[in-house]
Amino acid sequence: MSTAREHVVVMKFGGTSVEDATAMRRTAAIVEGRRKKGLQAAVVVSAMAKVTDLMIASGAAAGRGDRVGALAISERLRTRHLDTAAQLLQGDRFVKLRPAIEGEFDALDDLLRGIAAVGELTPRTADLVVSFGERLSSRIVAEAFDQHGLNGAHVDARTCIITDSTYGKAVPQEDAIEAKLAELVLPLLEAGKTPVMGGFIGSNEQGITTTLGRGGSDYTAALVGGGLHAGAIEIWTDVNGIMTTDPRICPDALRVKTISFEEAAELAYFGAKVLHPATILPAVQKSIPVWVLNSRNAENEGTKITAMAPPCASPFKSIAAKKRLTIIDVVASRMLMSHGYLKAVFDVFDKYQCAIDMVSTSEVSISLTVDSNQRLPEICAELSKIADVKLEGNKALICMVGEDIRGHNGIAGRVFSAVSHVNVRMISQGASEINMSFMIDEEDVEEAIKSLHQVFFTTVDETVFDVAARSAVVPI
Repeated sequence: MSTAREHVVVMKFGGTSVEDATAMRRTAAIVEGRRKKGLQAAVVVSAMAKVTDLMIASGAAAGRGDRVGALAISERLRTRHLDTAAQLLQGDRFVKLRPAIEGEFDALDDLLRGIAAVGELTPRTADLVVSFGERLSSRIVAEAFDQHGLNGAHVDARTCIITDSTYGKAVPQEDAIEAKLAELVLPLLEAGKTPVMGGFIGSNEQGITTTLGRGGSDYTAALVGGGLHAGAIEIWTDVNGIMTTDPRICPDALRVKTISFEEAAELAYFGAKVLHPATILPAVQKSIPVWVLNSRNAENEGTKITAMAPPCASPFKSIAAKKRLTIIDVVASRMLMSHGYLKAVFDVFDKYQCAIDMVSTSEVSISLTVDSNQRLPEICAELSKIADVKLEGNKALICMVGEDIRGHNGIAGRVFSAVSHVNVRMISQGASEINMSFMIDEEDVEEAIKSLHQVFFTTVDETVFDVAARSAVVPI
């Protein structure tokens, strides 16, 4: 295994950090600051803010046969990207880059016409459509970096991020990625250049475009960081790091200074929007610290995510909520939990690749929660062959994360006293030492979080939480 390259930092900038010419200039200044400290930066960028949603909409319109609507969306995006590049780039730089931008949009328009003619949008083609966002933003940012004296060098992420062929949520092939990074990116860093690539996109071994799923730009950054054995991975967004809860619900939410990989993973999976759940996996494997930082407030220290976080006097680090969940009650009065029953139930969910968030069992019933409603009719039809099935929608999962929750006596009593005015439908504690979760109605989420935050974060450990700057910045 290669030794760690402490002088290499992988910097990922989200959509709001590259949303327009002003944001891109700010991003260039941040990267320049890292280089002045003697660091070599490999940069991963998302599509410009809201572009991915519009790309998806254009593909969907074409899939319905609405060629005019699809091309209209593409034209709006063409104008936006050209205008941004024109505002950003000086002299001949825009003149030289313009044909590349026009060429990408010409290719997108041809693709949309083809989809509309066939009247079908396949997962493979959908990945190709949506890939244009990162392909375009990374080209523009690379040119902006070069103009800024950073020796920007565009790298098509599809040449480095090798995946399988699971379109829409491809699985990275980490050994192949490391080999490609050593071949294509490392020489650029060693030559003093700043490689810039789009996040979220990759390709399979046949060179067919794939994507890592929504939020996959963070994942790309972690894969690049892991593959380069970088000294750090920085996720630049528009919040001051990981907060004690959503500042939109609690304006007095605190910044968490340091958090463990395990805690961050739980928070990300259960609703915290700052970080993609898979982001930290390649970092954990190689003990690379991850920083969550604010591109609009670059001086803020952000949140450091590391293998071992310092001890904390507070039982919890943060509260997250995951909405739009459904509870499935499976009552097996006919089988009375006979041998093989649980396996039969879970085999149904496995068959339809439906992830389960929480499970609760009794002598004759199982309650499960899922956030994927697409295949619920088929799942329920199969479950009905072995049990009675009932659904409850519009539920939300409140997840409270902290180190060694089990070590704090009476913690459950304090939690449920704080939400005594809310109907709690399911409870989970014990499966993880760092997570206490419970299910409530969606409409009660804000009230529950405010009550919990007041109880557990009024007086806190100042070595772990930033008490001086209670942020009301709206997260992405």
